[in-house]
Amino acid sequence: MFDILMYLFENYIHSEAEVMVDHDVLTDELTRAGFHQDEIYKALNWLEKLSALQDTDAYPYLTRVGNKSFRIYTEDEMQLLDTESRGFILFLEQVNVLDFTTREMVIDRVMELDTKHFSMDDLKWVILMVLFNVPGQENAYSQMEDLIFDEQEGPLH
Repeated sequence: MFDILMYLFENYIHSEAEVMVDHDVLTDELTRAGFHQDEIYKALNWLEKLSALQDTDAYPYLTRVGNKSFRIYTEDEMQLLDTESRGFILFLEQVNVLDFTTREMVIDRVMELDTKHFSMDDLKWVILMVLFNVPGQENAYSQMEDLIFDEQEGPLH
């Protein structure tokens, strides 16, 4: 399913190509690209749920103190998001790329990926997809792109 999301993001969204709205046409395109029908439906459902998250402010497990928030990860979340991934999410909050709402959207979408193996690179792409789809997050999306594509190799001294 994640491969389909990446394919859609790279070929339609990120490339600024015209996005097809018709699910049947998009499904046919993905089938011709070699993806399986049930995985296509899962990916399209994942994207629909991402869109629906924009309409909700309800995160009952979120504790906020002023403009800050404190996140306690569930056991399932900690199994999928390792210490490095959780640290990266916290870093992005500290540099104002993510706020508490977009952080929760990222975690929600990660948990819906239906995978046992999830890498830091996968997390970065999910964050990009979330930020791209949330109105008003253009600056955060641009910062995230810079963090991903301008990564330095080796030590930074």
